[in-house]
Amino acid sequence: MEEPSLSSSVDVDKGVTIAFVALLFPLRMVMIFRCVKLVKNPYAASSESTGLSLN
Repeated sequence: MEEPSLSSSVDVDKGVTIAFVALLFPLRMVMIFRCVKLVKNPYAASSESTGLSLN
C-alpha cells in the first residue's frame, strides 16, 4: 500500500502541465499578434523581417 505522505504530495505531472501551459500562453499571444500584423499589412511585415528594401 502507498504511504499517506506520498499521496498528499504535489502531483508532478500536473505541475509540469501547468508550467507548460503557462509558458505556452505568452508565445501564443506573440504569434497571434504577429499573424494579425501580417494579415493587416503583408508588405510592411515582410520588409521588416528581411530588412531589405524593394526600391
